[in-house]
Amino acid sequence: MAQRTEEVLTVCRRVTARDLTLWVERHWVRPQHEGGALLFSEADIARVEMICDLREDLALDDEAMPVVLSLLDSVYALRRRLRVLAGAIGQLPSESRDLLREELRKLEEK
Repeated sequence: MAQRTEEVLTVCRRVTARDLTLWVERHWVRPQHEGGALLFSEADIARVEMICDLREDLALDDEAMPVVLSLLDSVYALRRRLRVLAGAIGQLPSESRDLLREELRKLEEK
C-alpha cells in the first residue's frame, strides 16, 4: 500500500522532509505523483532506508550516491533477469537442460 510523504517520514525516522524532497528531485527515489501528493511504494520506502544506510554506515556523499545507486539498480536488475532465466531453464526438457549444462561447462573451461 502506497504511503504519503508524512507517513514515510514517520516510518523512516532517519530522513528529514528536506532530504526526502531532495532525493525525489534528484531521482534517487521515484514515488508516484497523484493529485499533487507523492505516494511511496514499499520499494520506495526500502530505497529510502537503503540511502540512509549508505549515508550513515558507509559515509557516502551526495556525489557518490548516484553512482552507487545506479550500480545497485544494475545488480538488482541482473538478479531479476537471472531468476527469469533460471525459471525458463527449469521448464526445459531434461535433455535440453543437460545439453545447456554441458555447453556452459565448456565455455567456463575456455
